[in-house]
Amino acid sequence: MKWLAKEIETYLSAKEYVDTAVIPLYSISFGNEMTQSASSAEFISLLTNYLERQFTGRVLLFPPFTYLKNENLNDELTELKKWEANIKKGEFKHIFYITSESEWKMQEENLDGSLIWLPSLPLEHLQDSQKISMIESQVKQILSLFTRKWKENL
Repeated sequence: MKWLAKEIETYLSAKEYVDTAVIPLYSISFGNEMTQSASSAEFISLLTNYLERQFTGRVLLFPPFTYLKNENLNDELTELKKWEANIKKGEFKHIFYITSESEWKMQEENLDGSLIWLPSLPLEHLQDSQKISMIESQVKQILSLFTRKWKENL
């Protein structure tokens, strides 16, 4: 389910089955890094949307946690921990953060959720069918991480 009014209504009526929150992490850069920033966000957006479709009924895809790349990541971690605390209050058993920003790997132990880091794949010069194929390949790898985490907490 996505963060859309109609889908949230469905979530609220069936939330005992939706136990996993997925939060994309995007950084925003300006100047020379702007294209790379947009490319990374596009990749993570396509990936998380495809992942949500695979697990509809079990996963709620939250809006992306977006921050300025040149800011102090410790400050961003503090804000993300606030999200995490509120999501846990919402009775989600599992939280997955998905990003292409390698800096988050150094903060992974500070998060209660699971961080999935994937290097961004440049999609801007690919045809739609090629994009889908690449995203499907990445999602297949992530599926096993999700199912392993779910099995750990049975």
